[in-house]
Amino acid sequence: MVKSGMFIVHSIVSLNILFILFCVPCVSRRSDGWVGLGCCELAMSVECRRECKQAASKNDITKICKKDREREREREREREREREKQTNRLGSTCCSYAGRHTTCREYCQAIFRTDSSPTVSQINAVKDYCQSHSTQLIGCVGNYTKSYPIRNPIDSLYCCDRAEDAHCQVACRRILRTLSTEQEIMEGLIEQCRSQPLPQDPMWQCFLGSAQPPAKPHEEPLPPAKMDRAKLHCCSKANTSLCRPTELFRSCSVQSDQGAMNDIKLWSNGTIKMPFMNIPVLHIRKCQPEMWTAVACALQIKPCHSKSRGSVICKSDCVDILTQCGDLKRFHQGQTPERICELLSPVDDPESCIPLHRYLNPSSLAHSARGEVTHPCNPNPCPSNHLCQVNRKGCPDDFNCQPYFCVPGCKLGDASDFLVPMDTRLQVPVLSPGAGGQADCFEVCVCGASGRLEDCKEMPCVDTSKACVVGGQRKSHGTPFRVDCHPCSCFAGETICSSRQCYSTDSSDQERQRFTGLPCGCPDHFVPVCATNGRTYPSACVARCMGFKDHQFVYGHCRLNEPCSSKPCQRNQRCVPKRRVCLSDATDFPCRQYECVVRPSGCDSQLDPVCDTDGVVHTNLCKLHQSGKALAYMGQCQEDCRKPQPVCGQNSETYNSVCEAFSDRVAVDYEGPCHAVGAGADYAVGSGCDLVACPPPSHPHCVPVTPPGACCPVCASVLRVLWNREQMNVFAKLDRDRPVTVQDVLQILRLHVSVPQCDLFGYLSIDHELVVVIAHLDDRPTRLQVEACSKEAEKMDSLINYGSPTLVSHAPLSSFLSAETRVPVLHPSGATACSPPSLLSVLLLLGLLLSSTM
Repeated sequence: MVKSGMFIVHSIVSLNILFILFCVPCVSRRSDGWVGLGCCELAMSVECRRECKQAASKNDITKICKKDREREREREREREREREKQTNRLGSTCCSYAGRHTTCREYCQAIFRTDSSPTVSQINAVKDYCQSHSTQLIGCVGNYTKSYPIRNPIDSLYCCDRAEDAHCQVACRRILRTLSTEQEIMEGLIEQCRSQPLPQDPMWQCFLGSAQPPAKPHEEPLPPAKMDRAKLHCCSKANTSLCRPTELFRSCSVQSDQGAMNDIKLWSNGTIKMPFMNIPVLHIRKCQPEMWTAVACALQIKPCHSKSRGSVICKSDCVDILTQCGDLKRFHQGQTPERICELLSPVDDPESCIPLHRYLNPSSLAHSARGEVTHPCNPNPCPSNHLCQVNRKGCPDDFNCQPYFCVPGCKLGDASDFLVPMDTRLQVPVLSPGAGGQADCFEVCVCGASGRLEDCKEMPCVDTSKACVVGGQRKSHGTPFRVDCHPCSCFAGETICSSRQCYSTDSSDQERQRFTGLPCGCPDHFVPVCATNGRTYPSACVARCMGFKDHQFVYGHCRLNEPCSSKPCQRNQRCVPKRRVCLSDATDFPCRQYECVVRPSGCDSQLDPVCDTDGVVHTNLCKLHQSGKALAYMGQCQEDCRKPQPVCGQNSETYNSVCEAFSDRVAVDYEGPCHAVGAGADYAVGSGCDLVACPPPSHPHCVPVTPPGACCPVCASVLRVLWNREQMNVFAKLDRDRPVTVQDVLQILRLHVSVPQCDLFGYLSIDHELVVVIAHLDDRPTRLQVEACSKEAEKMDSLINYGSPTLVSHAPLSSFLSAETRVPVLHPSGATACSPPSLLSVLLLLGLLLSSTM
């Protein structure tokens, strides 16, 4: 088999010696058809890769996969990688002179992005923000930017969107990413788009406009025209955390900024060209220039709202600007601003469209909020094949401390720019032969060290054509809905709902008094039991209600059990407690609370600090096991946690310290051991929490939120996620029967919190919803920090409810069905913050009013 693999690789001659070693196992992936299919992805050129995939034997590829051509492309790729490494090294050196000046460092890092060339505005921004901090940094950056800005083909990707033909758009993006010389790009575009570079063609017009030579960076710019003074505010600053720190954008990039400026240039010709109509306009540099600037910015950087996935301006703004600036004399018969806007922007709900007034003036927070909220990964400081992740692990020393990590990743496909971290398990669609091309079949793959998806395993196909019938109404697959107080979703014909206890307004007074909000109407007694899924339930009644038999739970807290007391490991292994709560079925996939480890002979130096029970920090978990110590919690050792100070987590589990709770990704409910269970609903009468001493809200003007099952309200955002147990079981089965845990899911979700001042916690509620809490980290947060964390929660809510590939591409997260989110309310300074009245209070008050009138 090895000889066969070697022969195939040498006959392709498009691969170097290193590829031979990787190709041996992949050639046998399919037993029938073209045996070299597994090696096709290793070809350097797109043409060779495509020809290889369509080949039936090695003879079919010799014409396209030329030895010299492939070797030259490999050398080009190697030179490109070396340039990226040099740029990254130089960037680290230059930007280190910024010290702790976060803003200066962010602008500096944007200069050394390897996926685009620095622009004039970026170079000038470094001068403006870093001049007073470090002349060494200015000199270092100046040496690098002497030959910039030069044009990188990728910087013109936005022009591909101007092509009127869909095939041309796709080909254009591929050409700009794979070809380097201007001549190659020009010939490729002419061939694939079947058009000559004429100035009236929107795509070529865009390319011709972007090809104008830029001003040299050392030259003083000309006095700005009125149009330039509009600043393209939302674009030019969207690359930094200074602009609108509590707002989210889908496309914050240099390309979007350039695209907005090119839109303005095209519209200045007097006609806005749309795929299905042309809109004649007056001279936009004289008629409402700031408004047109806001339109261009909004359409390019795409402001993100939790209830909207579109990027259209609001209808009233559309009508207003066309009424004032539309060239009515050139309108076609029957064309009016209202009719045009009915097609372009049919909605006027500010939650579903982009209201321009938000972006006509600079943000009031742009200068007052420096340092309160930061975005280390915006702009993206990492190479094009790496992901940026917020640094939440700490640093070995202050000098080498960066607020982010660049981690290698994999693309989801050849045509995708979406990256996922290495070792991530992904769900990717495949076309099922019997589904008429419908992508309702999936594979679960792993992002391998090669930067490609590997070890793919087929999942059972999902019949998305099956609908659910609820209350006589038909619900299609993926549709969320409610039944009483239960959030529900239809999944392939199966109705999946929460297990919440619903409160009925028709209940008698006696029933209302007994209502606790707990599953099955269980009393709120706190006599904890530990179930086989690793979760502590407040009573045996609740555990039984959630489906556990009497032999599947024991009395007491889960964290007080000693999983290693039965000596489950072999003699040459050491039993180490590993507490976890499992989402997959604990009967089919045992949720063991320990792991058996062999003392390692050697460990790498990867920084992932852990603290042992003696208060000594270790570089990573491997080195802790090597030293024979016991784990106390993940992260650096904290002085406040050296002595045990029990706290109760929001999951009703007692921890030895705040650090241990945070290490388990659980926020603290109150000090001391757990001794009560919170109401399962806002309108429960009384609670076992009446005797709990809760800490005051962290912000004086905050109306807090109480997480499900917890006792104390917090000034944080809370999501309740409905998920599919059967899908979790499928993922566990495909992962060699390894159970899916709450910690697994939270670790992935945490990567999507982009503001380091906020962090993510969570737990499995007693009624088996996944509770996610996004909270600020400061003891006394500012109003802006609370709002920023609320925006992060709204973003996550939107990603879940709309099934965004950003989340559902991750295998465990694709089992999420829907989410409900509650965010804290901040009253203006001076106003009294009071909690909203409960439903029961309203009903009692209404009853008193009615009785007084009878």
